[in-house]
Amino acid sequence: MRGVHATARIRAREDGRGGTSLPVLESDGPLALRRTRGDQGEARVMLVGAMSGPLGGDRFAVEASVERGARLRLGSAAATIALPGQLKDEARYDVRIDVADGGELHWLPEPLISAKGSDLHVTTRVDLAPGARLVLREEQVLGRAGEEPGRLRSRLVVRVGGRVTLDQELACGPGAPGGWDGPAVLAGRRAVGQLVVVRPEFAERPVSARVLADSATLVPLAGPAALVTAVAKDGLRLRRVLDEALNFLA
Repeated sequence: MRGVHATARIRAREDGRGGTSLPVLESDGPLALRRTRGDQGEARVMLVGAMSGPLGGDRFAVEASVERGARLRLGSAAATIALPGQLKDEARYDVRIDVADGGELHWLPEPLISAKGSDLHVTTRVDLAPGARLVLREEQVLGRAGEEPGRLRSRLVVRVGGRVTLDQELACGPGAPGGWDGPAVLAGRRAVGQLVVVRPEFAERPVSARVLADSATLVPLAGPAALVTAVAKDGLRLRRVLDEALNFLA
């Protein structure tokens, strides 16, 4: 017996008329992709979960490729909830993104919620050409209301022109290294998120490091990128902070 294995694939391409076509839009198992109305040359796709999960032993993946001149906004219709399953193996959720020169991707999913008893490893890998643009938001909520979290490990890697711009990991919940809930990391808060913005103009005019809220910071990254890291008491407050940060960078 094994968990569910599924990979959804998206390819965005400039259509020659000022818009973006989607020559590849492949749903798989519980990962259903739906194109929605876009504007200003941008294609929009929603990821719709067709079943609960990921559960123990599941292997989910999303692969998105944006070609030169194309613009894609990719989101999800609802939060992803990591749940315990019959299998004791960890679940995995991998996101792989490639954006060519002149391409632009906004990856803005709803939060990931780590339910009690779950065990999930999330990896997001982004490869950008030097002239690509990216807005990426990740939000993780540890436990449902009044519930202890499951085990959650996440890694986010961003490369620009083949060079690593960001490579960070976070582990929370049972089995995580000691101190994850202490004053140096989450300080008792149950929502954590990051916002990565990559723009070619940041190479000439990098952002300045600053505190954006009592629990959020903005720092420039090596290369044309900026990182906002935030923690909050709950997902609603976290979203508000990250939205304010994105408006600040706009």
